[in-house]
Amino acid sequence: MEQRRADNIAEALEEQIFSGVYMDGDRLDEVRLAEQFGVSRTPLREAFQRLALSGLVELIPRRGAFVRQPGPIELMEMFEVMAELEAVCGRLAAMRISEEALEDLRDANAKCQLAVDAQDPDNYYSENERFHRTIYLQSGNGFLAQEASKLHKRLKPFRRQQLKFRGRMAQSMAEHEAIVDALSKGEPEAAAKALREHVAVQGEKFHNLMASLKTAAE
Repeated sequence: MEQRRADNIAEALEEQIFSGVYMDGDRLDEVRLAEQFGVSRTPLREAFQRLALSGLVELIPRRGAFVRQPGPIELMEMFEVMAELEAVCGRLAAMRISEEALEDLRDANAKCQLAVDAQDPDNYYSENERFHRTIYLQSGNGFLAQEASKLHKRLKPFRRQQLKFRGRMAQSMAEHEAIVDALSKGEPEAAAKALREHVAVQGEKFHNLMASLKTAAE
């Protein structure tokens, strides 16, 4: 219960940071936020820790938690590395994935499609996490899976935010289908290419993401 409460608070604060309620450099007041969410400071501090992992909050000893928004170069660099890590996971998974894992991916996609139909980005992202985590594990390389998971968590708020752009969930769903198709056929290079293009934030996707951060900072 406490963990879920911390997750809910972290997601609510993410939204407030992206919507401009909190701007870059703002201090997050523990007392006021605890009253706002009706919780003790324990789940609130856990929420701060989650946000710190994603880089949206900086925790400074004896001073508190401060909002930190990455610049365009930093964000582009992180997504560039994420795209390559996922491409390697896909390449290896295409050679090693089990039939059971393929069924898990298809099930995640079916639930993603329900979320697309309902225009529910939160449920979509939940199944999307399961989809990507399965591919990391099926790479058969524990170190790679661990590093991909760490960066995935770091970029979680930004990947979630992308899903709220018009048409992005449906586009993401089509990309998921192409990824599963390549994995099912055992095509390493096709799987790597599909995952790289799925994760990369170029062109309009990156413009929209940076515009959301710019709006929050104004």
